[in-house]
Amino acid sequence: MIGQYFYNESTRNIVVGFGTIFNNIQLAKKDNTGNIAQTMKVPLAYGPKAKWLARLREDPSLNKKVAVTLPRIGFEISGLSYDPNRKLNKSIKVKKAANGTDGESIKSGFMPVPYNVDFELFIMSKNSDDALQIVEQILPYFQPEYTITLKESAELDIIRDVPIVLNDISYEDDYEGDFASRRAIIYTLNFTAKYYMYGPVTSQGVIRSVQVDQYTDLQVAAPKREQRYSATPKPADVAPSDWDTDDGDFGFNETSSFFTDAKNYNPTTGQDE
Repeated sequence: MIGQYFYNESTRNIVVGFGTIFNNIQLAKKDNTGNIAQTMKVPLAYGPKAKWLARLREDPSLNKKVAVTLPRIGFEISGLSYDPNRKLNKSIKVKKAANGTDGESIKSGFMPVPYNVDFELFIMSKNSDDALQIVEQILPYFQPEYTITLKESAELDIIRDVPIVLNDISYEDDYEGDFASRRAIIYTLNFTAKYYMYGPVTSQGVIRSVQVDQYTDLQVAAPKREQRYSATPKPADVAPSDWDTDDGDFGFNETSSFFTDAKNYNPTTGQDE
């Protein structure tokens, strides 16, 4: 059963959405009179904190252009867990009308699975004031959560509000070696994003007619049919997408036929035999 290829980019979308929250944070430098002399956009990158600390310690040339390297913001996934509190009925299907090369069709998939993804966001700076400027532009928005809107499933056209919860904040002043060594003030913020993972999406054609034969007694060896019920949409060319609009009056044409013969309907030939 497991092995059918599908990729809905569920986790990728939440990673991109999380990073987008922090991709436009500004930093201001003031002169001796208190006026803003320079503003800069704080660079944002995905990667582990240890990677940036190693670069600061091992590449002396980074000290020459401090504004390019520090301050900076980085983030990474620190954990992934199932959330039973948001569990949905797994037997229910989500459906959407779609237009394809073969005409109108119905795309469907089972209800998504709730997961929590943990993010670790670190703010690295050379001095305390730069770090505080960045932190103060983030914390007021989380009380303790901030909601973003994501298109969770492009195939099913599902858009959902995803809460991102700020769990805790930690602080460290990474200062090692002699006085010539590079200093790094680091604020670490831990978040949890509550999103959903979607399974495979299937597509099928539109059912235009339904036919049911009713029999008098199924206990006998050769039961005789008694009634045939048929249903077709009204109008006949109605499309699944038309049901989402307020235009027109849609319904069904229902027909009942009664029989006294012993014939049966052959679905292969489409004839009564």
